Formats: sequence, C-alpha cells, structure tokens
Amino acid sequence: MNSSVSLQSSPSAIIDDGWRSWIAENLMLGTDPTQIAQVLMQNGASHLESVKEIDAALKSPYLRGATRLRSRMTKRDWVLNIYRKLNRLRPATIARRDKLSREEFLRDYYQTNTPVIITGMMDDWPALKKWDLDFFQQHFASRIVEVQFGRNDDADYEMNSIAHKRKMTFGEYVDLVRHAGVSNDFYMTANNDSLNRQALGELWDDIVQIPEYLSQTEGGRGFFWFGPTGTVTPFHHDLTNNFMAQVMGRKRIRLIPACEIANVYNHRHCFTPVDARNIDLQKFPQMANAQVLECEIGPGEILFLPVGCWHYVEGLETSVTIAFTNFLWDNDFFSNYPEYREF
Repeated sequence: MNSSVSLQSSPSAIIDDGWRSWIAENLMLGTDPTQIAQVLMQNGASHLESVKEIDAALKSPYLRGATRLRSRMTKRDWVLNIYRKLNRLRPATIARRDKLSREEFLRDYYQTNTPVIITGMMDDWPALKKWDLDFFQQHFASRIVEVQFGRNDDADYEMNSIAHKRKMTFGEYVDLVRHAGVSNDFYMTANNDSLNRQALGELWDDIVQIPEYLSQTEGGRGFFWFGPTGTVTPFHHDLTNNFMAQVMGRKRIRLIPACEIANVYNHRHCFTPVDARNIDLQKFPQMANAQVLECEIGPGEILFLPVGCWHYVEGLETSVTIAFTNFLWDNDFFSNYPEYREF
C-alpha cells in the first residue's frame, strides 16, 4: 500500500491486513483520520467499516508503541536538522585544493563529511600518459571482461545491475565505446569489478595508491569505471567514503549532502527516484529544500565523495575513473546499515 492518502488503490471493498498496514502508516505520519476514511470509502469500504478500522488502530497498543518509537526517530531527525542548518553556513561550492596535506584532508573534509576536489596528487600516475583507446586495444583486446549492458531498456538499471552483466572481449568493448557517440546503454562499472580486476590486472601497475590518504597494506586496490560519452549513474549514496580519481575524460557530478536525506525521497536501499537531470518539484516538492551542489572533474583530479552523500555522475566524454575506498582512517559505515532496505 502507498503511504500517501492521495494515492489510489485497491478494487476490494474489504479492509485486509494490507489496508490496515496502510492505515497505521498514515496515522503514524500524522494524516487526518477523516482523510484516511475518505480514501477507504473511495476504494469500496463502507463508512462504518472505515471508522471502525481507524478507531481500532488508534486504540491499538501496538500503534501506541510504534508512535513512541516514531517520537524517538523525530528527535533524531531534529539532531540531523541541526547539522543540516550548520552545513548551510559553508559556501555552496565544492572547493578545489592542490596537493592537500593528509592533516588538512582529515580535519577539513574527511572528518566533516565535506566533498572536495584534490589536484596535483596523480601527477606520478603512468596511466595519465599511457591510457587511451588505442592502448587498451593493443594490450588487452583478447581479455574477457564484464560490462553492464542493456541499460536503456530498464529505468531501474542501477538497482537491477546484476541482471545487466554481460561478458565480452575487452577489444569488443573498446570498439563499442569508440563508435558509441553518446550512449548510456553500456558501461563498465564497479559492479563488474571481480572479473575485470583479474582480466586487466596489469592496469593497476599504472596507478598509484596515493599514500597521503590511502592504505598501502594491500596492492591492486581500486575500482575501474570505463564508458562512452553519455554514461549516467543516477542519484544514490555509497556506504563508505569514496575517491573518484579521473584518468580519462571529464565527468559532471551533482551532489546532495548526506544530512539532506529527509528531502531526497529515499525509497529503496541507497536509491531515490529523483532524476538529477530534471528535478520534478511537482512530483518531489521536498527537493526544493535540498542543497544541490555541482562540479566537473577531468584527468588528474580526484573528487572526495563523503559517505552518505547523494551523487549523480554523467560522462561528458569517453572516460575512465578509478574509485578508491581504502582510506587510512576508519571507513566502515556499512556494518550498522539497516537490514530492511525498503524505506
């Protein structure tokens, strides 16, 4: 059942447990019982039946217990809103810092959950001079890789990423990218990492683990993203802090601070139906209250994406990005993530 009384739905005149759950949810949200009754009657229930069910819900000790829990959550929302208001005191821009020191990065960005673009820390990467489509074709054409494919036919391609995996030779994929023009139909992403890290293992010799910020205890870390102009990763948040190190091409990123979660319509796991390319304020009016930041990154630039920060990523050119999560500091924010992921 939908949680909004304005949304439709069942031809049945019987108030079953599905409708009772819907009644309870709307009472918890503070919806007027009269409105709830009107929706029930519009869907076939009698006035007497509707009033009886609502009255039973209001008197239920289960609902009273849930209401008490809701009050605790409301208090947590109040605390979160404090951070949201304080966050607005910062400039509504993403800073660019050249050769940012470890201490400054930790103090001003990692600890404060603040995004930043770092320059000058990839200058020693062989990848910046070597990698292009010809290099990939010449050295790795026969390797079997995994790609996200058929994304254009699925509006929820990111949530359904497992269903879009396809294997092919890297040479075939490079040819697709070379002749794609603008396309979001195929993309090599972190979701393909298990196979591709082995298939393209030598590429990790051309990157540096950035010891100023990243742990060196294990080699070969990083997630390989490679796609044509036009790839789109819709609004979502990660469960860890993340570096996006740009090797080829430019990307546009739109970000929403983690403290804005009340406004972003998070409905399932780490996703939202809000389209960053065209935010529909009639359908998602709370988004008018969200702070949306925007930036572009190009070769040699690193974007720090704080844990919980909502982000949308668009490939403005054929691009390769290496993502890192192996920071020197605690980056475990997923161990206590909610097990039930329908919000």
